[in-house]
Amino acid sequence: MSGMSSDIAIHAEDLTKFYGSRRGVEGLTLDVKAGEVLGFLGPNGAGKTTTIRLLLDFLRPTRGDATILGLDPRRDKAALHRQIGYLPGELAFPGREKAADLLRFFAAARGGVAWSQVTALADRLELDLTRPIRTMSKGNKQKVGLVQAFMHQPALLILDEPTSGLDPLMQQEFLAMVADARADGQTVFMSSHVLAEVQQAADRVAIIRDGRLAALERVESLGRRAIRTVEIHFDDPVDAAEFTGLPGVSDVMVSGPILRCTVDGRLSPLIKAVARHEVIDLLSAEPDLEETFLSYYYTQPDQHTQIEGAR
Repeated sequence: MSGMSSDIAIHAEDLTKFYGSRRGVEGLTLDVKAGEVLGFLGPNGAGKTTTIRLLLDFLRPTRGDATILGLDPRRDKAALHRQIGYLPGELAFPGREKAADLLRFFAAARGGVAWSQVTALADRLELDLTRPIRTMSKGNKQKVGLVQAFMHQPALLILDEPTSGLDPLMQQEFLAMVADARADGQTVFMSSHVLAEVQQAADRVAIIRDGRLAALERVESLGRRAIRTVEIHFDDPVDAAEFTGLPGVSDVMVSGPILRCTVDGRLSPLIKAVARHEVIDLLSAEPDLEETFLSYYYTQPDQHTQIEGAR
């Protein structure tokens, strides 16, 4: 596995983990390019955390393997962990110390980090470093976790549900931190079940469902497969029959001169039908990626999976 090119930050090959007969993740083959932000998206329980723990060698795979920053996660664990910023999904900070003390400990363990780095991150996240961690809310503990992941400016950030517990303003600040990391050439692998934040931050999205990779797409192409709601106001009443059965058009509702429907994919079949009438107004709601994601990845005919906790 050594002849790997340096432009691949994470290489997973047939990564598989079974817990007894239960599948954690199966046959995952994935490359994350150096310098990209990859969103790892899927409902809770889909296998995101299992994958991350396999990449970091906290779990041993049933089969398959991974190379991180050109190194072997098992053999080169110590060297590797200095180059990685890791935020676990379930943060547990034992002990009674203040945030500053814990972060000083992490800084020393990583061979020294300029303290100004730590305070700058804490300021961005509005985190009070003088407070004991055990008295903190979930959101503030999450901020401590983010500071320790980012503070040594690692080559690779592996973040498991990073915005969990953060309020919307802090979620935006976190996304700005990811954008800055990417601008500095760092690679970011972030898992999430929230489509909007992945869409905002990521270059590509890997979608995992039931422990298997369901899709790997550029963020823009997710939007192209968009489902949108359209509302059209005509001059005169129209007949619903004119619009039902058009390619990609569903949920047709007509009340007098107003047509409402859902369009999956291209708008042109609908526009052609609409153009036969005098149109006063046309409203198209921005494509809802959450719906697109669910409809596309959860209702393919060969799949018989229920949507579980997909939001």
